[in-house]
Amino acid sequence: MSESLQSVRGMNDLLPPESARWQAFEHRCRSVFDRYGYGEVRTPVLESTALFARSIGDATDIVDKEMYTFADRKQRSLTMRPEMTASCVRVYIQHSLHRKEPVTRWFYIAPMFRYERVQAGRYRQFWQVGVEAYGVAEPTIDAEQIAMAHALYSKLGVSDLEVVVNSVGGAADRPAYRAALVAFLEPHRAELCPDCQRRIDQNPLRVLDCKVPSCKAVVEGAPNVLDHLGPDSKAHFEGVQAALQALEVPYRVDARLVRGLDYYTGTVFEMMSNAEGLGSQNTLVAGGRYDGLVESLGGPAIPAVGWAAGIERAMLSVPDDGAGWRPDIFLAVRGDEARKRALVLVGQLRRADLRADLEHRTVGMKAQMKRAGKLGARFVIALGDDELASGQAKLKEMSTGDETPCALDAIADTVTKRLQP
Repeated sequence: MSESLQSVRGMNDLLPPESARWQAFEHRCRSVFDRYGYGEVRTPVLESTALFARSIGDATDIVDKEMYTFADRKQRSLTMRPEMTASCVRVYIQHSLHRKEPVTRWFYIAPMFRYERVQAGRYRQFWQVGVEAYGVAEPTIDAEQIAMAHALYSKLGVSDLEVVVNSVGGAADRPAYRAALVAFLEPHRAELCPDCQRRIDQNPLRVLDCKVPSCKAVVEGAPNVLDHLGPDSKAHFEGVQAALQALEVPYRVDARLVRGLDYYTGTVFEMMSNAEGLGSQNTLVAGGRYDGLVESLGGPAIPAVGWAAGIERAMLSVPDDGAGWRPDIFLAVRGDEARKRALVLVGQLRRADLRADLEHRTVGMKAQMKRAGKLGARFVIALGDDELASGQAKLKEMSTGDETPCALDAIADTVTKRLQP
């Protein structure tokens, strides 16, 4: 007996009408990004493993545990991208964008891959939408990107949005804070989970982000990163907050907020919601500044900032607007001659930019009307020998049941006018 073929665990199929909801979300994203001057970038799914090891950090859970990595036929180590920023920076360097334009602003909508525990809104192939900006060091663009994310989700009707911001300091600030944090954590090592015990030595800031209750209890007394910011970092973070106030974006500061990637410097932020369906995984958007990443990967010293949002998570938060394909008109047919004429008519209707459908199967009129209702058709015309002989049919509005006479050669004009607000 042959084995039943199934999708790989954590890698899901997307079917109509849910795909229509995704398309509506993506359309809204593209519209917002266009208003802010962001153009789309598309990169390969596969990248050199070294790109992610050097950018994300060897000590991160992503690189250490979660990447899909394999050797190709020439024994080159390749990885299916677990996140997009590293790929975007590689593109920026490879194509020497800094020589072509002073400011580069991109958005992307693409799948990512991580081998992690499958749960609601978190899968092993997951889709992200995000933005990247290169060449601007000023704090106003940090705030503008946060405002863009807030405007996007507000327009989508997501409730209870909360923006949380912090600064993890620049390269000059990190050594002093790291030393203070390690000095605090070391006496509590035995109280921490095994991952955080390892993080003390490799990446102590990640301990602040641990969700294990015992670790959360320990870090309540940890040193405040904001107390260790140098003058430049402090001024930048104050500038971000002033710009958020000017843009009328509500926010709060959380000194415990860090990001799970080593490349972040300065501003970090998350946007969360208590929308029904999200559960404890309620972070919708996350990002921040990574001014040293371009240079660390072999490019010039170019400041950068960006954010990413999981589309699966977004779909759990965005109210269902009933998006899906609905025909403007459905042609129900009775008899072979009517079917031939309906094929001509449906072509004319579609050329008139109407969503039109007809019943190709040989089934009864009752079954056809039932299908028209299930599809959500606005109008239906029943076509048979009598209608062919008279050149007239009855146009039925499905929501009211009202029927009005309509000439067969005027269906497109009639339906178009009826659809106008």
